[in-house]
Amino acid sequence: MISYNPKDWFTFIFRFHKADTFRTLFPLMLGLGAYSFGVAYIETEVLQLNKSSRLLNITTMHGMLGFVISLLLVFRTNTAYDRWWEGRKMWGLLVNNSRNLAIKLSVMLTEESDRAKFRSLIPHFAFVLHRHLGNPDTASALNEDGIRLQPGKHAPNQVAMTLFGEINQLYKDGKITGDQLIILNSEVRSFTDICGACERIKNTPIPYSYSAFIKKFIFFYVMTLPLGWVFQLGYYVIPAVMFILYVLASLELIAEEIEDPFGSDANDLPTRQMATNIRKHVEEVL
Repeated sequence: MISYNPKDWFTFIFRFHKADTFRTLFPLMLGLGAYSFGVAYIETEVLQLNKSSRLLNITTMHGMLGFVISLLLVFRTNTAYDRWWEGRKMWGLLVNNSRNLAIKLSVMLTEESDRAKFRSLIPHFAFVLHRHLGNPDTASALNEDGIRLQPGKHAPNQVAMTLFGEINQLYKDGKITGDQLIILNSEVRSFTDICGACERIKNTPIPYSYSAFIKKFIFFYVMTLPLGWVFQLGYYVIPAVMFILYVLASLELIAEEIEDPFGSDANDLPTRQMATNIRKHVEEVL
């Protein structure tokens, strides 16, 4: 995730970050510019059409469709941001629940060996969940801290089972009471609930038909712009159409990126950093 100062306007305006949509859309914008030049040249120089042409009426259609496409893109962006924000809330809940579990165990446990186990297990769940959701930079997370998990199986579930198994063993050894076991069980259960919510966000993209319709709508809308606007703008229609494509397509690209907040893109959630913070806080408590 990019760290930035939201009040620094000049940085946003004059710097192109690698995540900027301009880099992705630049080849397409050049192709559309060449297409717009061809349309403008044919209509004005070859066919020698003028402002009395019926093609001028197409600008009225563009005005009406522009309102429709703006509503679609607003809904698309809001839906994607809701998924991003829900993912952030789930990881914030994981941070809080990890702290709460560590605090309760710090009061209940007296032996250092028991504290050491949970000092390793609790943050390990966050690291494994981070890798499970698709980040490739934690390839060693499955075996860190001396914890070995079986490959090919649901890794977060294995960590949760190990964590609850250790808590249940404390109860069998008489180190915690039945009431304390019930309290700790609710904390461990919340880990799997958070994992399930993150998997739902990860594995349920926007319906294909909806996404395909927006892309087709943008394509045909932009491709028909030069047909009518060339009579009013002349060859200035070329940069105008390129800019309109940049604005509309950028909104769709941003929505595609943030609707899956658990990857390694520049705008994805810093889950690795949050897992590191969980480890730091748990070690302080235990």
